[in-house]
Amino acid sequence: MPPSLPLLFLRRHRLYIRLRLLSTTAAASSPPPPLEVTLSHPIYMLWGSNTGVGKTLVSAGLAVSSLSSSDPPNPPPKFVYIKPVQTGFPRDSDSRFVHRKVSEIFLRRRTPLPLLASDHALRASGPAAGEVPGGGAGDAEAERSCVMEGGWKDLWSYVERLVPGTESETGGSSSNAAELVCKTIYTWKEAVSPHLAAEREGANVSDPSLRESLGRCLEACLKGRDRTMCVVETAGGVASPGPSGTLQCDLYRPFRLPAVLVGDGRLGGISGTISAYESLKLRGYDVVAVILEDHGLLNEAALLSYLRNRVQVLVLPPVPQDLSDDLMEWFHDSDKVFSFLREIMLAAFAERIKRLHDMPRKARNVFWWPFTQHGLIPQENVTVIDSRLGENFSILKVHSNQRDQLIAPQFDACASWWTQGPDAALQIELARDMGYAAARFGHVMFPENVYEPALKCGELLLEGVGKGWASRTFFSDNGSTAIEIALKMAFRKFSLDHGILKDLTIDDFVERSLDIKVLALSGSYHGDTLGAMEAQAPSSYTGFLQQPWYRGRGLFLDPPTVFIHNGDWNISFPKPLQSDVLKIETMTVSSCDDLFSQTRDSSDLARYYSAHISQKLFQLEEPRESVYIGALIIEPVIHGAGGMHMVDPLFQRILVKECQNRKIPVVFDEVFTGFWRIGRESAAELLGCLPDIACFAKLMTGGIIPLAATLATEAVFKAFEGDSKLMALLHGHSYSAHAMGCTAAVKAIQWFKDRHTNPNIVHEKQCLKELWDPELVRQVSSHSAVQRVVALGTLCAIELKANGCDSGYASIYLSSLVHRLREDGVYMRPLGNVIYLMCGPCISPQVCNQQLEKVYQRIHEFSTETAKHTEFVSLPE
Repeated sequence: MPPSLPLLFLRRHRLYIRLRLLSTTAAASSPPPPLEVTLSHPIYMLWGSNTGVGKTLVSAGLAVSSLSSSDPPNPPPKFVYIKPVQTGFPRDSDSRFVHRKVSEIFLRRRTPLPLLASDHALRASGPAAGEVPGGGAGDAEAERSCVMEGGWKDLWSYVERLVPGTESETGGSSSNAAELVCKTIYTWKEAVSPHLAAEREGANVSDPSLRESLGRCLEACLKGRDRTMCVVETAGGVASPGPSGTLQCDLYRPFRLPAVLVGDGRLGGISGTISAYESLKLRGYDVVAVILEDHGLLNEAALLSYLRNRVQVLVLPPVPQDLSDDLMEWFHDSDKVFSFLREIMLAAFAERIKRLHDMPRKARNVFWWPFTQHGLIPQENVTVIDSRLGENFSILKVHSNQRDQLIAPQFDACASWWTQGPDAALQIELARDMGYAAARFGHVMFPENVYEPALKCGELLLEGVGKGWASRTFFSDNGSTAIEIALKMAFRKFSLDHGILKDLTIDDFVERSLDIKVLALSGSYHGDTLGAMEAQAPSSYTGFLQQPWYRGRGLFLDPPTVFIHNGDWNISFPKPLQSDVLKIETMTVSSCDDLFSQTRDSSDLARYYSAHISQKLFQLEEPRESVYIGALIIEPVIHGAGGMHMVDPLFQRILVKECQNRKIPVVFDEVFTGFWRIGRESAAELLGCLPDIACFAKLMTGGIIPLAATLATEAVFKAFEGDSKLMALLHGHSYSAHAMGCTAAVKAIQWFKDRHTNPNIVHEKQCLKELWDPELVRQVSSHSAVQRVVALGTLCAIELKANGCDSGYASIYLSSLVHRLREDGVYMRPLGNVIYLMCGPCISPQVCNQQLEKVYQRIHEFSTETAKHTEFVSLPE
């Protein structure tokens, strides 16, 4: 029999506990730190296909394999085992098992290096702490001081062992010892699912708090040695609930640690293992290996066949059922399997690091990025995105010393080019539903056919953004295409209403052409395709370098714009309006609500607008040979790519009214503004008027997959009816109404407007609540460096004061500001001297304002440095 192992129990002094509690409470009042994961060491999450499949045995086996791999003169190895959640404590403790069993194996095998093994239990519910020797003892005052918010006790139970090695006759020392660190973070007494134990014992822990604790634990444990490996072992199965009831596969998803899945070798285990694997893959986890106990049923063969050799499947010997067996022989027989598993994990880790490091260089050699001058993007400025969850990218972050490498969250302030809406929960729902659609339908062609996703999507569009006016849905693949379809619709309707189609023959259908133009607003943007570009005023996007065919087939009106400056809402009038009807440049409005109020329709300003628009339209109505204004097209309320300018809604409302009075079809380009982007499901609700045709994309699918729709009135649809196919709308795409896109749109449309899934919905008004703190917005708008602010719905745009070449779309004036914000964890791409924050409709207002605070601080620093530089260069010689 081996000699008994020395045990050293260290009980913390009462004063230390109190100090620890004070610091924990103080930390809880500040925002949680970002969940950064170091890449300096391999960290894996160990999952089980079910409870009782041997996860802790695998953890112990990996620990033995890692700590036995001495390789002089390298430093001794270190293995970290973390159990975030443990029930049945202290009777059951997986970290105690790993600690004890690895120590026993090292003592039995007499390894060259000594082993320093420790086991910590950090926090316990009241009932669990009462079972720990000394955990519930002490006077009443001390007992009260140990109770934390939520019924927790800061336990800090600690056991440490030093197992001597053969290289030292005196037993070795901790300085040259291999090190095993075992930690359990949260414990409950009752041996039930964590969510039940938390409820029954009155010790709850929120998902963010648990993740923060795990993050801090990883950070603390992985400091020091280079040769460190870490395993985080989950509780129960992949989809077992955590303490809050959230499935563990969702609870730990922000870390996205690479996974090892412990499969089930028992009868029924094939199904359970495959289900667990699919649950992990659905959520974006990388599974590097499956390992299971041999029960003589050859489950591994079926798993290998299903996985098509994409993932290694390893088989462990049968575990002895005799409870008196100390498992020494079993661990010995399993050594080669655990060594092979460790090699797989280390190789996958090394390959991941190499891929991440190589990606910026490869990207610059392979990609042609849109809207990007490659010469202005050095390799070190390329953002490597490892994954995304909710509002955040997870990016590769390399510190200046090149040694400290992290996967760090970065808030996507571009909402991935204005498309994103899902929170973490919706992202998983979309992945699941789209997988179902792909499995059920693949892709099927749309003309003359019907299938559930397309029909449901079309119905939801007409009942939602098209409610009260639209009767038909035409699907396409992107916003620019939806605009071209809309223009075709509008021109046909105009031609029918104005008698242009009378007495046309079939030959005329093919050969006749007219000079039909659009009425649009300067600063608007309707897409990159050639036809859509013709419907917008001259700009950086339409110049000769970009579009030599551009002619600008329209009349482009300069609109009045709205913005916040010094805390006040202002209307700025362009020179044509000033010279025609007004004698002022700006006007102040008391609030945003007043801007959209239809009581303004009877104001003097409304009459001024009407007179100005009527005059412009009258000039167009003068006789001209075959020249027509066949459509009005506007971006309602916000001009996106034109610089995030807000147009006076009164001006747009009167413009729509004047055109519809003249039977000019009205097209709303809601590709950007639709689906809650500016606080309502449709911008038409804000404007208080309805179009004849409207285009939607981007947020329609939650931003997960491309899909667009052009909605039209029944009158527009009937303009295409006729005896000849040539009268039909001859436009379409191979992927029109594709099942995956329509399925995603159905889920996103329903999710965004349901107050049970979107906490920001104000049910009575069917609008989003205020996401941007008005006082903070006022503060930003009052900064001396800020020209204007637009805060509406999920958008907060800020234009900084700039002169000459520092202003406009081509400006790189804000490059240093943007770089610093990215370092702060805010991903931005400016529009010249305009920066903006954009988020999803389900976001917490607290998150919005945290990002805006960062922006405000960086603007202040940027403006101060710019002012100093200007003073320096302007000093006389």
